[in-house]
Amino acid sequence: MTIRVLVVEDDPVAADAHVLYVNRVPGFEALPRPAHSAAEARRTLDRTPVDLILLDLHLPDGHGLHLARSLRASGNPTDVIAVTSARDLAVVREGVSLGVVQYVLKPFTFATLRDRLTRYAEFRTAAAEGEATGQDEVDRALATLRAPSPAALPKGLSGPTLERVIRTLRTAPDGLTATAAAQSAGLSRITARRYLEHLVETARAARSPQYGHVGRPELVYRWLAPGA
Repeated sequence: MTIRVLVVEDDPVAADAHVLYVNRVPGFEALPRPAHSAAEARRTLDRTPVDLILLDLHLPDGHGLHLARSLRASGNPTDVIAVTSARDLAVVREGVSLGVVQYVLKPFTFATLRDRLTRYAEFRTAAAEGEATGQDEVDRALATLRAPSPAALPKGLSGPTLERVIRTLRTAPDGLTATAAAQSAGLSRITARRYLEHLVETARAARSPQYGHVGRPELVYRWLAPGA
């Protein structure tokens, strides 16, 4: 069964990217037209039922949790995955009380969203199986939402160093060569290039040749993930 998703995001570029991300996950289908405000989201939901809302919390006409609260007050039970750059745990607690099943912190990668959506689908499947046989089964169902598995890195790559390279690349809108990235991140050129190539392979960065220099053109790497 396909899980239909409404993307609610005020940034048109990010909204289109999130629609593409959702559609890349097997079993999920985003409505082709995202909503860019709470009012637009309400109008869409009035005429088109969906299973899940991918909800930005900072909308031009109000906080995303206000939209979630109004949906619950009107009897709309649609699940919500919140998308936000805020780290305020009070907001997280309020979201839980309103039925927000997952949080995705901006900026995020396709792999992060894919993990959350996959776990949400597993939770829906478990919840559709009827009455639980005991506490262990309830705990396992909830764990699919609350305990994301870290993505495996290729041998020789480390998570902290990858994050350092990502931060470096995000701050360079025109892109960086491996040499420049190495200098900014405090790494060797060979090490920096390994991490940059990993980002290209996982669709988080793109590379293109930089001409205008004597000899072979040098590759320039640019960050691709939305919300950067």
